[in-house]
Order: sequence, then C-alpha cells, then structure tokens
Amino acid sequence: MAEWLYEDGVGEARAALVADDRIVAARIELPDTLRVGTVARARLTERMVATLDDGREVMLDRAPPGVTLGAALTVEVVREAIPEPGRAKRARARASDAAPAPGPDLLARIAATGHPVRHLRAHEADALEAAGWSEVLEEASGGEIAFAGGMLRLSPTPAMTLFDVDGDMAGEALAVRAATAAALAIRRHGIGGSIGIDFPTVTGKAARQAVAAAIDAALPPPFERTAVNGFGFLQIVRPRPRASLPERLRDDPVGAAARAALRLIERTPVSAPARFRLPDAVRARIEATPAWIGAIVRRTGRAPIFDR
Repeated sequence: MAEWLYEDGVGEARAALVADDRIVAARIELPDTLRVGTVARARLTERMVATLDDGREVMLDRAPPGVTLGAALTVEVVREAIPEPGRAKRARARASDAAPAPGPDLLARIAATGHPVRHLRAHEADALEAAGWSEVLEEASGGEIAFAGGMLRLSPTPAMTLFDVDGDMAGEALAVRAATAAALAIRRHGIGGSIGIDFPTVTGKAARQAVAAAIDAALPPPFERTAVNGFGFLQIVRPRPRASLPERLRDDPVGAAARAALRLIERTPVSAPARFRLPDAVRARIEATPAWIGAIVRRTGRAPIFDR
C-alpha cells in the first residue's frame, strides 16, 4: 500500500509518496511560501496587482469590481509564485469574502490525499533515502531520467516543461516506453502547466495512438493532451498550483544543496565527529543563516564545525 513519508526538515518540509519501495511523488515546501488557499488582507496597488499587509504582491485573476486603487480588499491565493529565470511569476489570487487564514501546508495537503502519513525522525533508518530520495533530487536538478532502453532529458522553460527522448531502440517501442517514463516523471516531480514531449518519429496512426495510450495509463487526471503529431510531438496541460520540484531546486541550487547538507548533518550520529567539509558556497549559505544553525543545535545538541 502506498504511504507518504514526511520530514519536518531544517529549512524545508519534505514528503514522498512511496509505493513498492519507490517514490511515486516527491514534494518540497519552503517555510516562507505564500501557499494556495491563503486568505489575506491587501490593498489594490495596480489594476491587477494587490499588495498584502506583509508587503508581498499578488497578481489578480481579474480586476475586482468596485475596488479603487489604494482601497483595502481580501484576496485568496489560487497559485503560488513560480520561479523563473530573471523574475519569478508572482502568486496569483482572486478577491474573496472569506476570513483571513493561512493555506494548508504540505503536511495538511498530503494528509488530505487519504494515504497514510509516516513521520520520519532523524535518529531512525533513512526511509526516504532507501526509497530513492537523492536520485529524485538528482533527476530534478540535472534533468536526466533513465528508463529501460533510453533517456529523458527534462528542461523547464518559462513557456513549458520539455522532455526530449533519446535511446537506441526502434522508434515505436522507444516512444511507448518513453511515454510511460515521462508520465511517471511528471507525477513524481509535480510538474504542471504546459508540458511538451518530443518523441522519436512515430509512423502510422496505430503507433501514435499506442504512445498516447501509454500517457493516459500512467498519468493520473486531471490533464488534457494532444495526439502525437507527425513530428513526434505531444503536448500535455495540467493544473499548476505551485512550482514543480525541478523549478524549486533550480531556482536556488545553492540553497537546495545547503538544505540537503543540513539533512545529512542532522542525521549524523552523535558518536561521529561533528566536522563537515562542504563546497564553499554551500558552507557560506549555511553560516549566513542563523536560523538553520540554531535549529541544528536544538535538534542534535551540538553545533556543526565546517572545515575550510
């Protein structure tokens, strides 16, 4: 039976849905995220922009009727901020009559799926790693996803997330396997919005239908897709309430590496030396974040020492 593994980590919350000892879905949430479902007071500062009381800006899905510039209103977040090269897409919101309240956090969301949730502790065996946590993070940050007979190359872009298929098998067989692998990766990494898959040339209607059927069988709804066109391209559109795992890790690779290092530091046995050698940028980020150091000291009872 599938279950969620959940860690309240230093600098991030982590969760993985695990079935048959492998990760089906991996999620990371940062503590300062303006979450979907958050209802907050704001002021209309542009026709389609509201500024929350804490200073963060949200894009409105439509101009609120009867609200003039500078007037107060209440908004509900319907999409979290999406990191992109240059400037992130601001969170999206709509006017609301609801009472201000925070949106559900990662733990609440996974609990609502109906799958059991197991809380992991640092002194226990590393169930996340046993299920392939590091491999999933490497897929997200590096973009290479191996499957039997081939390789997917994942590339998030501002317009869409692209998968390119490569392999040595015959065209149709490779495309069908790649379709299944891409669908599983989309779910594993929480990829939404517009998604394109560039398959090797697939000739014949039956072959193209087999590729599309493989997507339908492996990717849970809701989603819409096109057929495979004559150039081997298929497009999928899924809801995009928040950033995917690749977008999250690639937006701040040093921060992601620092939080991963903190996870290993927290799991280091007390009997082992508390000295660690990290890349300079990662060490500097940790040392520049007193809240992380304080959390590690509280959780482990000792301060880490970083060799230079």
